[in-house]
Amino acid sequence: MIIRKLLFAVGAFVAVASYAQESGPLIEALIRKGILTNQEAEDLRADMVREGNQIPSIATGGGKNTTRLSVGMRMQMQYVNLDTDIKGAAFGPVATQHALLRRMYLTLKAGVGGDWGAVMTYDFASGGYDDAIIEWKPTPDLTFNFGLRKVNVVYEERSTSGNLKSLERSGITRYFVEGNNGRRMGAGSYRLGVFLDGKKDLNAQSTLLYSAAVTNPERNESFTLSAGAGDGTSNTPAFWGSVGFQRKLPDLGLATFGIGAGYLPDQGGFSTATLGRGYDLNLYTIYADVTSGRFGFMGEYMHANVEGGISVTRNASPTGFYLQPSYLLTETIEAVVRFQSLDTDGRGVNLSDVVRSAPSGGVMNKFSGWYAGGNWYLKGNDLKFQLGAEYGKSKDTVTGAPAEAKAVGVRSQMQIQF
Repeated sequence: MIIRKLLFAVGAFVAVASYAQESGPLIEALIRKGILTNQEAEDLRADMVREGNQIPSIATGGGKNTTRLSVGMRMQMQYVNLDTDIKGAAFGPVATQHALLRRMYLTLKAGVGGDWGAVMTYDFASGGYDDAIIEWKPTPDLTFNFGLRKVNVVYEERSTSGNLKSLERSGITRYFVEGNNGRRMGAGSYRLGVFLDGKKDLNAQSTLLYSAAVTNPERNESFTLSAGAGDGTSNTPAFWGSVGFQRKLPDLGLATFGIGAGYLPDQGGFSTATLGRGYDLNLYTIYADVTSGRFGFMGEYMHANVEGGISVTRNASPTGFYLQPSYLLTETIEAVVRFQSLDTDGRGVNLSDVVRSAPSGGVMNKFSGWYAGGNWYLKGNDLKFQLGAEYGKSKDTVTGAPAEAKAVGVRSQMQIQF
């Protein structure tokens, strides 16, 4: 046994040394072509030796059919300083000046042989969970999920929180998808159900994307909802679908465009008390996401039809959009700007509904806002620091009377993930 271990160690050392030696001519060629400096070449050689010397840990699943098991983590720590000013008010609400643990995800992924596997993510920061799904992948281009995850409608919401360029998702996304409070609609995000995601290559440069889902109608935010039985507010299934188009661009660029829709029976109404009373909710989205060289752009338009969204006799049709360009100033520093606008059509919005951590500004009819910030990619998205300034304004009461409230401040975030 000792001899075998010794031979293994010697073999590993020889393999690492051989790999570094075999890569030597390639590194020298990159230096001659001016792609690498001498210092960059030395750093690359050191990284190769260091990574080659690392011996991976072995993780074993409890099931006898487990074929693979991985563990991941994402930690995001924020500091927020936001103040709200209400026009005409002698005193505004108390400003937010606070550090917080935004996310603390622990993710487990496993395969149980063949095309089957599972994913579970628990968030220690919120005491809830993210994905909790059984996955079946019969082909590389087709995936079925069974359980809890985000529906594939509202592009920014479905995008991973670890890759957000604007530190927080737009207030427009928050208004349409976060939990129903009588103003926000809960028309997206987490649901329990069956999900299908697929793609089909049209040619070497273009791909068709599509998805569909049948789920519980209500947004799922707690273990209680997952374990509970259906009632009058959640007995009728919701239906979701999206279709998109993806095109490869020069220099590893990519352009993605698509549309999505959701039908949520009994999830409309003018307050949380009217859920399940026959008021339906329909959601529609159009999105674009383009990366070309150092430039990036993401934008999305959202529209909803809310039966009884204002009163028993009055529906509401909120609309909103955001535009978010970004530019890599250097290989590690990125500038980001976002503009967003929302018209609730009489349903109402509070600044705290759309600007995370902002103090309340009263219920208004319209909202607009700006974000300007920068990202410092120390190790890509695995280790990055983000800093941004936010400005948001709500105006006009739902009764039509002039009014105005503003939220202004900054927030920062440090992220590490593996």
